[in-house]
Amino acid sequence: MEPDVEAQSTVLVVDDSRTKRYLLVSWLTRAGFRVLEAENGAEALARVDIDPVDLVVLDVRLPDLSGYEVCERIKEAHPAMPVIHVSAHAVDVADRAQGLTRGADAYLAEPIEPEELVATAHAVLRYYQARQRAELLAERLLGLADTTVAVHTAPNFTRLLQEAAAGAAQIFKSPAAVVAETFDGDCLAGIAAGPGSEATIVPWVVDDTGVPIGATVRVTDPAEWGLVDWPADDTVTVAAARLRTDRAPLYVVVPTSTQTARTPVLVQLAQAVAAAVEAQRSFDEEHRIAVTLQRSLLPRRIPEINGLDLAVRYEPASAQTEVGGDFYELVMLDGHLLLAIGDVAGHSLHAATVMAELRHAVRAYAVEGHQPGAILHRVNELMRTLLPNELATICVLLLHPPTGRIRLASAGHLPPLLSLEGKVEFVQHSAPLLGVRAERPEDLEFVLPAGATLVFYTDGLIERRDATIDDGLSALAAVATQVDDDLDRFCERLLVELAPPEIHDDVAVVALRRR
Repeated sequence: MEPDVEAQSTVLVVDDSRTKRYLLVSWLTRAGFRVLEAENGAEALARVDIDPVDLVVLDVRLPDLSGYEVCERIKEAHPAMPVIHVSAHAVDVADRAQGLTRGADAYLAEPIEPEELVATAHAVLRYYQARQRAELLAERLLGLADTTVAVHTAPNFTRLLQEAAAGAAQIFKSPAAVVAETFDGDCLAGIAAGPGSEATIVPWVVDDTGVPIGATVRVTDPAEWGLVDWPADDTVTVAAARLRTDRAPLYVVVPTSTQTARTPVLVQLAQAVAAAVEAQRSFDEEHRIAVTLQRSLLPRRIPEINGLDLAVRYEPASAQTEVGGDFYELVMLDGHLLLAIGDVAGHSLHAATVMAELRHAVRAYAVEGHQPGAILHRVNELMRTLLPNELATICVLLLHPPTGRIRLASAGHLPPLLSLEGKVEFVQHSAPLLGVRAERPEDLEFVLPAGATLVFYTDGLIERRDATIDDGLSALAAVATQVDDDLDRFCERLLVELAPPEIHDDVAVVALRRR
């Protein structure tokens, strides 16, 4: 805890008179202060820059500099260092006013009584120590506010712990650790070696037995929390915040020497981070439910077809809990492979519902024996009749595996990419998107050569806020020049090299290769 600073204060006595300096030193030493001495202004200025001085008792008249000038220079370099002027000469109001105006905190004139000097020293130190505590608290509260915002806006659990540990290290100017349990029950610790250092994540197990609901603080041996190199000859203070009986507590660990009475900022930090962890857990749970629902609306398995290799990758947006409208279809019908990929505008349960309706409509019209263009025409009429305010893009093809013959129709969807022997091209079939009344072109017919790979995708794979669609298509073409023998590995590489680390839009990729 915070020590009694005043009782351990160091006073620098500056006076060119050896006799007067001896008296001042004797009085202050008997009062419990640690006392240093200087006999002129230059020596005084040098000492306050080197020694840990808490208070300066400064004679007004010095042989080299005036006490007023020395005081000004001390205050300029050390604004929080109090100065008491003493004078053995007769002084008037103007002298006192000048001393106080130029930075002194008190002015004592001869004859000086020991009790008056000691009482003035104590009073001045009490004010400055209260001021320092207030400034420290204000600085820490500002850091607490910044850290609270950072943890509540963190995109995932790992980043949350990193922000919390880095924030704690910055607030207390020390090593720090923050320990919490994930949605899956894994206990992790965010650790920071000190202010400004990069926080890392490590596994860590804590015995939560007996930790009550609410916030608690305890001081313990650093060996129990061997996460970082704690300062030598110090203990650690552990704040635990537990919001619910069915939740593990959150812990914030810092060196005890950083703490003030009642540890207010540490407790508030633990509670703020615990609230952010609870929100993140709820988000993770909702996101998992959303992803489970979304995947249930997609094909459960990829068909195995002689002469063809198929692979799929589907990644839901990581920055939101809403289900999206990206979908794909792969099914064999009457000896032909029906492949479809599309994207309904929006991210919501409603968008997922529209996506499911479109997917089932495409399957139904394909089962009736319609060709891709006719399928899209009927789906478009269905949308305009039953879902008049919806928009979607889609690409549909029917492939005859033995011959490689393809009929393809698109409705505003991004063009499939064809890769063969290191050469790539986009299969263009421009047509209005679904939900719009407009003429549609004839189906595109071509033969997929043996060894060629077709790549179908949604816009989440190539769209970036800082780049154009053409830039994204060029990047896709560059990556797809080389197709892995294993199509699953190829699809994974597309996501790794093209999709951002945090996916803000759903990504669907379907790769088809004719052997």
